[in-house]
Amino acid sequence: MSPLTITWTLRHHGWAFCRVTDDQSEAKVVASYVTGGPEQFLNAITRLALTDEETRAEFEGEPQVYRWLFHREGAGVDIRLLRVGNFSKPDSSGVVLWSSHQTITALARAALRAFDQVAEELGEEGYASQWGSPYPRTEFEALRIALRALVKGAPSPDTNA
Repeated sequence: MSPLTITWTLRHHGWAFCRVTDDQSEAKVVASYVTGGPEQFLNAITRLALTDEETRAEFEGEPQVYRWLFHREGAGVDIRLLRVGNFSKPDSSGVVLWSSHQTITALARAALRAFDQVAEELGEEGYASQWGSPYPRTEFEALRIALRALVKGAPSPDTNA
């Protein structure tokens, strides 16, 4: 498994650039604020950390869509990032832009670092102003809690409570 880095950069109102890299390759995609891309992304990783074996998230690129597909196997996760023509197209029609095998903890830490960096640079109000939606604080904190539980080996919090 190679080191994983994720960056989330707001450049224009309502648009973000996401870059994901490991030692093997990198991909850069765009996301529009019209859907809850950051929230979906953080929630998907939280569900992996809690116990889900398959999760996904989607970034709307208008008109293309970028889909993150996650498949957990024990402490590892296979990640595929696809570019699909539009939201109604199946995954099978997509082009794989990037793939990697990482530990769930490495994925969770990379996602937390990405959104922590954005909050540090812009502040939550600056993020909301530039993105067009509030900073995903609830999803960020849920992932942080799930990661702590995973690292400690403690039972994960019950998300249905």
